[in-house]
Amino acid sequence: MGMVLPESSQLPTGDEDRTGADRPAPSQPQRATYDAIVIGAGIQGSFAAYHLARRHKDTLLLEQLESCRRSLGDTQLLDAVTLAQRFPGLRLHPGEVALWDGTAGVLFADRALRAVQDVFRRHGGTLRDGEKVLSIQPGAVLTVTTTAGMYRAPRLIITAGAWTGALLAPLGLHLPLQPLRIDVCYWREKEPGTPSAGRTSPCFMTLGLSQAPHGIYGLPALEYPGLVKVCHHHGSPTDPEERDWAPPGAPHPDVTLLSTFISNYLPGLEPQPAVMETCLYTNTPDEDFILDRHPEFSNIIIGAGFSGHGFKLSPVVGKLLCELSLGEEPSHSMAPFAISRFLRAAL
Repeated sequence: MGMVLPESSQLPTGDEDRTGADRPAPSQPQRATYDAIVIGAGIQGSFAAYHLARRHKDTLLLEQLESCRRSLGDTQLLDAVTLAQRFPGLRLHPGEVALWDGTAGVLFADRALRAVQDVFRRHGGTLRDGEKVLSIQPGAVLTVTTTAGMYRAPRLIITAGAWTGALLAPLGLHLPLQPLRIDVCYWREKEPGTPSAGRTSPCFMTLGLSQAPHGIYGLPALEYPGLVKVCHHHGSPTDPEERDWAPPGAPHPDVTLLSTFISNYLPGLEPQPAVMETCLYTNTPDEDFILDRHPEFSNIIIGAGFSGHGFKLSPVVGKLLCELSLGEEPSHSMAPFAISRFLRAAL
């Protein structure tokens, strides 16, 4: 088992900000025709729209949730004794080591998203929030119909997260995108104010634990002072439209797994979560991204499968999506991210 403990002082701690200090960007006046449309105002779509706007393309960025916010070299090996001295709340077992990465950090996901959207709008881009896409009509000039109107453009980028599969199915493309419902858990210190994982605020991820093959990660929970965010890097298949609903008494196997992990590795925390929330992952079978053109409609560009490891790469991903939409030679190799790898497997 290995742990990575990024030095949280390198960047502001916490992967998302729920304090309410940053509000969603207001929607802008409605028009019908654009040079490009991007469906999905998460971090990948926002960066793609930003790069298009920088190229002086009149770009429309569409988002369906009430808020865009809901859509983040120096290593050392540490043995159990050294780890306990540096982070008293973390315990290693015999045969396990920790790897310390002093160059890493944590992003405020909401603030990063708001920042790129603000720059996009300063370059003349249009953001329309609160509009669910109902249909896409392909053609040399595409038509996107939403709950608020119709928009036309010669190019379209789809970065709609868990809703990508549903948007592509009517266009004859069925990609193996699996939306997962993730239990996001926050844990309280047994004795507030004592040296523990919450007090020293490290970040960590586990590798090689037999009881958690997908890994467990922990982050300082700035949005909930005094709590620590510890989650399983996996979840249960779900319909994205129903992600916040679960039958009464439904089991939460990931929470049971996490409780055991807390007892064994973070004994200074209560073994039951103090706060539980949900989020959505959308993964491909090989857990690599999809960055490609629609195999039939070349002016439809698709970016999908980013969950859990795509946020930090969004500036370059957005640039690649922009280049694909403009018919330019991509600035990086796209072979690992081609749709064809799944179409071959289906055949």
